[in-house]
Amino acid sequence: MGEASEFRRWDELIPDALGVIFTNLSLQERVTVIPRVCKSWARAVSGPYCWQEIDIEEWSNHCQPDKLDQMLHMLINKSCGSLRKLCVSGLQSETIFTFIAENAGSLRSLRLPRSNMSDLVVEQIAGKLSMITFLDVSYCIKIGASAIEMIGLNCKMLEGLCRNMHPLDTADKPLQDDEAYAIAATMPKLKHLEMAYQRISTSGVVRIFSNCPKLEFLDLRGCWSVNLDNNVSAKGFPKLRVLGPYVLGAYESDGWDDDYSDVSDEFAWDFVDGNEYYVDYDSDGYEGRIEDELEFGFYEGIEDAAMYWPPSP
Repeated sequence: MGEASEFRRWDELIPDALGVIFTNLSLQERVTVIPRVCKSWARAVSGPYCWQEIDIEEWSNHCQPDKLDQMLHMLINKSCGSLRKLCVSGLQSETIFTFIAENAGSLRSLRLPRSNMSDLVVEQIAGKLSMITFLDVSYCIKIGASAIEMIGLNCKMLEGLCRNMHPLDTADKPLQDDEAYAIAATMPKLKHLEMAYQRISTSGVVRIFSNCPKLEFLDLRGCWSVNLDNNVSAKGFPKLRVLGPYVLGAYESDGWDDDYSDVSDEFAWDFVDGNEYYVDYDSDGYEGRIEDELEFGFYEGIEDAAMYWPPSP
């Protein structure tokens, strides 16, 4: 009897506790496996504790826009307003940006690299992102200084910003410090800033130094027109680490090789039109519903996978 009491039955744990435990599982397992185990697990995984952090960035790089929007709607609705972190790449529609903003009351970290947002969209949603402390809008080629300014004016708690660009998108552009000036004017609390391959000058970087006294890390890889002498970062910034502007190769010796996963090992998720899956628990009349039109399969390879630009550090 004593030995048996040492083991707690998992189905007796309260749903909130189970939800926290389930966050250690992969997204695939939470969506397709856990709901099928038993009634209590299905209830727990449908609660908000499992969905406070949503990271589908790797998968979204290889997903059709309409399927990506469906996935985001499903997962964000599960969070019930408690979403704290969202990482997703390649969003295309204005409606999905609006949907994210409407559910951003608790959002602190937002990564939207390679997304098709415009200055107008940012102007419309920035006011609802006031609680975020970290934002990634890298490789978003349709936004500019006005969008960066709106972000800074509305996101007063912002401490981290990623605004990296692909070198092919900036190679032929003239020097422009307008984004650097917007950052300097509106984001005084920044500690972490990434501006790799931006067409900025030394003047823009110095303005950021002057107006962002808490800055600890600045990524200037590929910013070829920036020339900082050793005294610039040392004066008033003893803890500041500046990366670049010179790069060592396609993969820097800064951890990319360790952090970047082989896309051939990723799984792809396919939606099955018109199908629904139910787990019927007759004892309580409970139906643990697996979300509409969703099926997971493993990815065996991506054509031209090597062409994907590696994520920022």
